[in-house]
Parts: sequence; C-alpha cells; structure tokens
Amino acid sequence: MSLLSSLLSMELLVRKRCWLLVALAALLSCGSVGSLPQGAPETVCDTMLPFHAGGTVLPENSVSPFGIETSSSVIGQGQTMRVDVTGAPAGLSFGGFMIQARNRNPPYQIVGQFSPSRDGTVKLMNCENSVNNSATHSNAGPKQQVSLDWQSPVDFLGQVVFNATVAQSYNQFWVGVPSNPVQVVRRDLSAAAPLPTASPPNNFNVNYPSTRTPYVPPSYVAPNVVAVEEDSFYDGCGQSKNCFGFPDGCVASKSCTSVSAVTVRGDVYEFELRSGKGSNAAYVAFGLSDDAKMGEDLTTECVPENGRVNLYSSYTSASPFSAVRANVPQNSARLLNASLVDGVIYCKVQRDPITVVQGRSFDLKNGVYHMLVASGSSLKENSVGYHDIGRLPSGNPINLAVVQDVGGSSQLLVRLHGAFMIAAWIGTTSLGIIFARYFKQTWVGSQTCGKDQWFAWHRMLMVTTWTLTVVAYILIWVELKRAVWHAHSITGLITVILCFLQPIGALFRPGPNDKMRPYFNWGHWLGGNLAHILAIVAIFFSVKLPKAELPEWMDWILVGFVVFHVLVHLIFSIYLCVNHWQISGIASDRQQSQRINTFQMGDMTHHHQHAMRNGMSMERKMDAPYGGLRKGLLGIYSVVLLLFVVVLILLVVLAPIEKLFE
Repeated sequence: MSLLSSLLSMELLVRKRCWLLVALAALLSCGSVGSLPQGAPETVCDTMLPFHAGGTVLPENSVSPFGIETSSSVIGQGQTMRVDVTGAPAGLSFGGFMIQARNRNPPYQIVGQFSPSRDGTVKLMNCENSVNNSATHSNAGPKQQVSLDWQSPVDFLGQVVFNATVAQSYNQFWVGVPSNPVQVVRRDLSAAAPLPTASPPNNFNVNYPSTRTPYVPPSYVAPNVVAVEEDSFYDGCGQSKNCFGFPDGCVASKSCTSVSAVTVRGDVYEFELRSGKGSNAAYVAFGLSDDAKMGEDLTTECVPENGRVNLYSSYTSASPFSAVRANVPQNSARLLNASLVDGVIYCKVQRDPITVVQGRSFDLKNGVYHMLVASGSSLKENSVGYHDIGRLPSGNPINLAVVQDVGGSSQLLVRLHGAFMIAAWIGTTSLGIIFARYFKQTWVGSQTCGKDQWFAWHRMLMVTTWTLTVVAYILIWVELKRAVWHAHSITGLITVILCFLQPIGALFRPGPNDKMRPYFNWGHWLGGNLAHILAIVAIFFSVKLPKAELPEWMDWILVGFVVFHVLVHLIFSIYLCVNHWQISGIASDRQQSQRINTFQMGDMTHHHQHAMRNGMSMERKMDAPYGGLRKGLLGIYSVVLLLFVVVLILLVVLAPIEKLFE
C-alpha cells in the first residue's frame, strides 16, 4: 500500500508540474503578443485604449512601426476600398488591433462600414449605435498584415482618417495611428449599381457626434512617407513631349490643376494624365477634338474606383451632352502605370495610332487635334460627372508628334460676354431705373433732343443696356456654338428675352390720357424690374462656372452692390413720399382757389382739368422739393456704382485673378 501511495503521489506531482508549465507557457504567450484574445470590447470605441493591467500600462509615445495604408485616397459615396494594417519593415508582427474611420473635421464621428473578412481573422464592432463601423482582431496570434474592406457612407462628403490601435505586445502598443486622409466625393446614386456588401440595418451611417477627437501621439510621424517630386511630371515639356493643362499657362509655372503630356516614339503614343494636389478630383480626362468644343471627341478617362485607378475610353456627345463608354473599343488603350497618392490621380496610357468610334477614325499619326483636359469632383454610373473643377481646350489643333509649346484656347469672347453683361445690368440698367423712378420732377424745363432730362437719360441708358445685352448674347453663342443648359444660362436667356421685348413694347406706348396707359406703365415697370433682378441672379450663378474662372469671393462684392442699390432706393423712396405729401397739400390749396376764382367763369383749361384729376396742379416749370439732395445722392450713387462696375469687370477680364498675385 505504501508503494502504491508513493506512486500516486509522484503522479500527482508530475501532473501539477505539467499544468504549471502550461500556465507558464500561456503567460509567456501573453507577454509576447499581449492582446485580448477575442479582440477589443465595445466599451473602448471612443478611447481605443487597451485596458491592460487595469489601465496602468500606457500607450507608447514613440513613432509607431505600424501604419495604415489605403488603396485609394479618393472614393465615391457608397464605394468600397481596401485598408491594410502593416508593419515597417515588412514582416514585423503584431497581435491585436482596433481600427475605425472618423470624419477628419468636427464632430469627428465614426463613418462607413467594414466588411467581414474571408479568413475570419477580423471581428466587426458596433460603435456609436451603428453597425460594423469598427473592426478588431478575432484572435491574438501573431500576424504581419491585416487587410480589410471598408465601404464609404452614401450620405457623407469630406475627408476621413483611419485611426488604429496596434499592440505588438502586452506592454507595448500604439494608440491613434492615423492613415493619410481619404476624400469621399459625390457619386450619382440614382443609377448606382448594387454594392457587393450586405445592406446595413436602418441605423447604419447615422452621424452621431463623437465625445472626443481621435487620439494621436504628439510625436507621431507617418511611417514610410516618401517625398514626392511634384515637378518631375513637367520634365521634358516642350522638348521631348507636348504638355498641356489648366489654368492656361500653368505648365510654365508647374502649377496645373490638371495636366496632360503626350510622348510619341514612332507608332507608340503615350499619354500621361495627372490631377492637381488638393483639387479633390474624382477623375481626370484627356480628349482629342476637331473643333475645341465638347462633342464627338475621343476621350481618355482615369478614374479611381474600388481602390484602384481604372482606364476608360469614351465618346462625347453634344446633344444631349454626355461622355458615353458604350460602343467605344476599350482595348484601343492600355494602362501602363497608375497611382493615387494624397488625392493626386496619375495614369500613363498607351493608345493605338488609329481608333475607330461609330464610323469615325481618330488617326493620331496623320491627323491634327485640339487637346482637351478636364477634371471633376463627381462620378456617374458608367460615366464621369460634370467637369466642375475645370476644362480647357488647346488654342490650335496640333499633330501630336510635333513637340511644341501648347497654349489654351482664347477666352476673349467669354471675357467680353461677362464684361458687357456686367456693364449693362449692374451699370446702365441700375442707373436708368433710378432716373425713371425718382427724377421726373427734376431739371424741369430743361430738355435734350426735345425730351425731358429724365426721359433722355433713361432712354439712352436703356438703349445701351439693350445693345450690350444683344452683343454679349451673340458673343457667347459664337463661343459655344450650342445650347448649354444650367442655372446661369436659363436665367440669362429669360433676361435677354425680357430685355429684347422692352423697347419693342415702348414703341407702342399709349398716349398720356389713353385709358390703356396705366396697363402699359405697369407692364413696362414689371418687365424692366424682373429683367434686372434675373440678370443679377444670373451674374451670381456665373461665379460658379468653371469656364468663368472667377474667385468665390466675388459673391461678396455682388452682395455689397445689392445692399447699396437697395439702400439708395429706400432713401429715394422716402424723398418721393415726402414730396407727394407736400405736393398733395399744395394741390389741395390751389384746387380750392381755382374753384373760387375761375370755376364759375368756366375758364378752366384742359391742362388744369387733367391736373386736378390727378391731384397735381403744381407748375410744371418748378422742380419738386429737395431737388438738390436728390442730385447730390444721384452723384454719390453714380460714383459708387462706377466703382462696382469697374471692379467686377476687372475680375472678369483678368480671370483667374489669383494668377496676378502669384
């Protein structure tokens, strides 16, 4: 029995030691990886701080050896991109992580949705009352890289930054490791195809405010950041390749918002396209055109989609205006190289020397073409959006193989159109309305060409308005050669129609005593004021047109003019009311005197009868009261109005005005 007891005791001792060894191995494993085995809990959604050792272990303040890499820096609403958590140098292992995308600007809310991983290494989290908007590890085993799919919100525009916590060991982790910003741009949702990810619940992507900004160590420096030589694209421009971009003249200053380059070696035609840094472009495109106008052009598009830059060929249509990829041979161009760094789209494309589209041949070897460069901030399904960032055609058609300095097409007609419209509707119309409304009883007895001064000035100013408007409208038609429909063109067309009809209606003006005269007066007043208001609205809309190249702060100058114009009208209206009261009193006294002294004698003239019917029997040779004040205010108004007109015309003629200050 004693022997048996001894054997049993030894066996128990061996088993205890084995369990101790297993526990020690587990402890050592925790020390080497040191992450929660089932991932981060949802209680740390806001802080992203691991609660290691009861919170006594603090995050590292040194530069993180781990980084967040995104497959794209621009993504459309509702699209999907790849996000990688990786170490530097490659092969560096980590155990745990937590990652989420936040709005770069206040309120720093979590946005977007992660997709489940195929290998089961990622656990999705529900933070801020939303679903799958954060991700963590599902096991704490060592890993060298984690790849996730992230879908951008459909109701968000702006920049997002991925923030991550990465744990290399139990006592060593980094919190708030950021990625480079990713720009979420507009996308045409009306025709968007279904996305591969599952539809989220109803509370998905609700923008709940965050209680704190993402934590970023003060000494953090993004790993593996390599300085990009921005000017390398322009090497050889005008010497070994043709370069063209906008705004016009930007190639010389190496500051293009979008730029293209064409290199020809025998029958090899290589096109390079690049968007400008900070332009937030969703695409950049290059076209070949016979007439420098959009329509029936062969277009090359470089579009970031789902984490990569894709190449498309399209054919533009003038009526209706669109860029269509259908029936265009996509194999006529090949993507040689592409990148998307800090929001800058770059692609290098090789095109066949001859491309046939809808029976039309684009012969790069023997033909001459205008170069078109365009970029925009939105996408449509199977097409690019409007080129709201900018568009510019080259001034002359060129043979692509002949290296030369390529300049943009002349904007003279566009500039003249804008200058004439501002002179007409900010200048002469505003002043002409003032004369007609407030100066009928001023300069009484003084005439020009047999007409009262107020009428002579009013007619001269309005004829000038009519002439400038018609000429400006013809100039823009010569420039565009087709109808382009947007807010500016629609309001402008209505203005031109009203302006054209005003003098025609004036030719049929009834006589002063005609019963139809009041109807004419109201119609003439309504047509003139409506045209004036719509013209100013159209000028506001023109500030947003890429072709105009006007600064956004021009809106404030226009607002200043409107406020000044309304204020002057208010002051003149007060004078008019005071004059009416005084004249009414004088007329009442004179009517009573006329009744006593002349009515019984039957010696009343037709002029006196008409004056009494209107309550006005003041002598026509006498100016209304406060004539000096009205003339003084008119002088001030004219000088200030002239300053507004000169400043606005300079902004139009010298656009883009920012180039002068550079």
